[in-house]
Amino acid sequence: MRAHLTPFAIVLGVFVMSDSRAAAQALPEFPGAIYAPDRRGTPVETLETVTGERVREGGGRQERGEMETDRDSYTPATTIVGRGLFILESAYSFIDNRGVKETHSFPETVLRYGLTDRIELRLGWNADIGGTGNNISGAGNGSQEDATSGGRIEREYKLSYGVKLRVTDQDGWMPRSVVMVQGFTPTGGSEGTSTATRLVALYGAGWVLPNRWTLDSAMRYGYASEEGDHFNEWSPSVVLRVPITEKWAMHVEYFGIFTSGKEQNSTQHYVSTGVRYLVTSNLELGTRVGWGLNDQSSRFFVNAGFGWRF
Repeated sequence: MRAHLTPFAIVLGVFVMSDSRAAAQALPEFPGAIYAPDRRGTPVETLETVTGERVREGGGRQERGEMETDRDSYTPATTIVGRGLFILESAYSFIDNRGVKETHSFPETVLRYGLTDRIELRLGWNADIGGTGNNISGAGNGSQEDATSGGRIEREYKLSYGVKLRVTDQDGWMPRSVVMVQGFTPTGGSEGTSTATRLVALYGAGWVLPNRWTLDSAMRYGYASEEGDHFNEWSPSVVLRVPITEKWAMHVEYFGIFTSGKEQNSTQHYVSTGVRYLVTSNLELGTRVGWGLNDQSSRFFVNAGFGWRF
């Protein structure tokens, strides 16, 4: 009896082992990732199909890496907010203009939300008070006058909204890159201020270097109008960010603002430097100072603010 059962037992054992191996190979490994149930036909499933991503169970929160805000330099970060997370940014800017009143810009608020691993939504509001608009920070982006244009702005309030997309990740010489499109709509201000909505598009790219330094660059483009004069505005920028300790980092930056197709074109050049401090992994404080390099730019500016991730 045992002689008859032995071959059968061997065959059965080989079958079970081969079936187990096949099953193990058929199941891809996702360390630490638990995926949500099937969502066929839902808006979430459609979005995941378009972006090539899947939402994780429990709200989709991804592991929190180092926080990178857009407010600590003119050049925005070449990263986006993690899926399911918010970053609230706010700052105050003082701008010493040439020949016109100084400008106060506050609160430069931007709320950023990570919709997916590649899509970030943005909503903000800001007020410019003084002789001209705020051209030295992304939150105030929207003034077309140079710093010596005669000081038409007294008060101007703007709502901003847009989307930031992660395009590529760093791979060797290929940079990590983003595309951002924002609208700026006036919500009030002094008599005579523009009521036209302005769209600004940006492409940014950069690298994290082997020594943990970060080199980022960006190009903004906006089609603007001023008293019936329609023209193009270009804003190139480049920033080098250098970590000092685990909590402290500094940067140096150049950015320019150029118009073309305008009756009287303007050219502005700026150089700035700044520091940031991570109070916690989710709270950043920072300040930056800058100087205009030509007569059409402001003499000096200082900016201070925070970023809070939650």
